[in-house]
Amino acid sequence: MPRYDYDLFVIGAGSGGVRAARMSAGFGARVAIAEERRLGGTCVNVGCVPKKLLVYAAHCSAEFEEAEGYGWSLGDIGFDWQRLIRNKNREIERLNGVYRTLLINAGVTLFEGRATLVDEHTVSMGEDRYTTARILIATGGRPTIPDFPGNEHVISSNEAFFLDNLPDRVLIVGGGYIAVEFAGIFNGLGVDTTLLYRGPLFLRGFDEEARRHLAGEMEKRGITLRFGANLERVAKTKNALRATLTNGTILATDLILTATGRTPNTSGLGLKQLGVALDHNRAIIVDEHYRSSIPSIYALGDVTHRLNLTPVALAEGMTLAKTLYGGRPTRVDYTGIPSCVFG
Repeated sequence: MPRYDYDLFVIGAGSGGVRAARMSAGFGARVAIAEERRLGGTCVNVGCVPKKLLVYAAHCSAEFEEAEGYGWSLGDIGFDWQRLIRNKNREIERLNGVYRTLLINAGVTLFEGRATLVDEHTVSMGEDRYTTARILIATGGRPTIPDFPGNEHVISSNEAFFLDNLPDRVLIVGGGYIAVEFAGIFNGLGVDTTLLYRGPLFLRGFDEEARRHLAGEMEKRGITLRFGANLERVAKTKNALRATLTNGTILATDLILTATGRTPNTSGLGLKQLGVALDHNRAIIVDEHYRSSIPSIYALGDVTHRLNLTPVALAEGMTLAKTLYGGRPTRVDYTGIPSCVFG
């Protein structure tokens, strides 16, 4: 009889976890995976996929403006935010089903619920416990809302995908690609959009010339860019949100979206009790083979807070499976990994 119920128990069915589970099962390992939310992780549910759908919708306004010059006669043009969100939700649900089918067809046992660690070889699912030779933590990350007076009145990128109504005015706080992309989305959908960033220019780390060019193009489209200041506090009035900036400026807006960083999902898993080492960001510290400070516990993807990109998590999941069960020890080459901004 096998000593353990499984060879590998994966917690988190995002890009990295699903790839590791499927490939490990393909190599003959007995694999289980647990997910308490929707299958597919950040990218599928509140990241790349829905954001691209909103970007495409935002592009339509510019296409309509240019169509007349190409011989098209357009009638009254209307936009229905609720319809876009319903259609987006329908596509995400389809993809959730695709992930479920991929896992089951690969022979992976799927648990849809919250998993926590009991010890270095035991996982708890409610009242049930399962033993496993190895555990892989692939729980990803979540947006972080800064701590300031009135932060209960702001939203993160997660909530932006489920707004009941499109606001007339929006203030977006942040200088990374998420903030820049949502500025383009809201502007393209007709929202009076302001982007606020504490630094001198957004997209730090990207090509300097490209950053300056993009800033100019965004301003041409009517996006208000405010650099060199941050959000100090927010107050809710009868008809608006009152945002006070660190430079003393006061802005009135209908919605405030913060996109100022993400935190690894390591809370409540039992990692601290087992002594799994975390860094100052609460990310799991791993070696070059994704092994944590506990030899039987591994981690990859955004929960390690290194390069938080879907293709990186996929590569890590594939590499781990090959190394542990495929007889082909290998490593991910992290040099020269590109990133992009959806415009």
